[in-house]
Amino acid sequence: MSRRWLAVPCVLFPMIALAQDAFAPATAAVEQGDYKAITSVLVSQDGKVVYEHYFDEGGAEARRNTRSATKTVAGILAGLAIADGKIAGKDARIFDLLPPARRARMQNPDPRKDAITVEDVLTMSSLVECDDENQFSRGNEERMYLVEDWVQFWADLPVQGFPAWMPKPKDSPHGRSFRYCTAGVTTLGEAVQTAVGEPLQDYAQRRLFAPLGIEKPEWQFTPLGLAQAGGGLGLRTRDLWKIGQVYLDGGRAGGKQVVPAAWVQASLSAQATAREEADYGYLWWLMKVPVGGEVRTYPAMAGSGGNTVFLLPDKRAVVVITTTNYNERQPHLLTFKLFTEKLLPALK
Repeated sequence: MSRRWLAVPCVLFPMIALAQDAFAPATAAVEQGDYKAITSVLVSQDGKVVYEHYFDEGGAEARRNTRSATKTVAGILAGLAIADGKIAGKDARIFDLLPPARRARMQNPDPRKDAITVEDVLTMSSLVECDDENQFSRGNEERMYLVEDWVQFWADLPVQGFPAWMPKPKDSPHGRSFRYCTAGVTTLGEAVQTAVGEPLQDYAQRRLFAPLGIEKPEWQFTPLGLAQAGGGLGLRTRDLWKIGQVYLDGGRAGGKQVVPAAWVQASLSAQATAREEADYGYLWWLMKVPVGGEVRTYPAMAGSGGNTVFLLPDKRAVVVITTTNYNERQPHLLTFKLFTEKLLPALK
């Protein structure tokens, strides 16, 4: 496959030429299939793209299915709605934000469900029984896709039980029991939409995408027409970079504060422990990455297939990797290996 480097005369920009040389091993490894179906890689440092390569026919203008990286966008929109005074704060109760019919029709009513907050959903730690990583869970996302009303699906779930071998929230790190739940973030999307009084996709365009110069995002919608905050948003590789860059820069872009700095800081701080190799912020993964004999925390937007946006504060860098490795075993591991084996060593 032919190489598609940035169309910049390298003779005029020797630093770009040097950067391309440093990433040549990454290009070769991806092209020979070492990491399966990688579709694009972009690396920026100090706010400038130093490497950009497309490995499929879609090229730079293709809208990449970000899968669950969309959830990070939902978390940003929740923060913006709080900043706009449309949501009282992270402790606002989800059912107070949803249309009243949600509570009125709720199955398995429980005061503990009424108490679920925006922060509980942002940290994947609400008390409803929802776990995408457990095929037996009543709230597993594959069950959600079988019904028409995805938000009511979440609202109807029972409260999670904690048998003796499962730590209760009060005994867990950060006082939260992490269980990955797409249905909860889908519900957060409707909560934000109801609070701001406009379709979620319009609010996202006005408050986030337009200020970042992101055009024509391709949303997926639930059967009832709600923009799906839980996954599937189509964005260009450079759009993903812009979202990562604004968070790396503390919420600023184009000389303006696009996302409140305090929300960025809270989002990128450990709010729950997801697994041994990762904590969790507000719909951001906080990956623990071994670098030169030590472990560093790199926040990440992540979606199935291994689609990932890494933030590297210590290197002032953003790394975007898109893939179609949906049917591969451990696709996130393929992305992680590309990141640690080829891309990190190329960054000075």
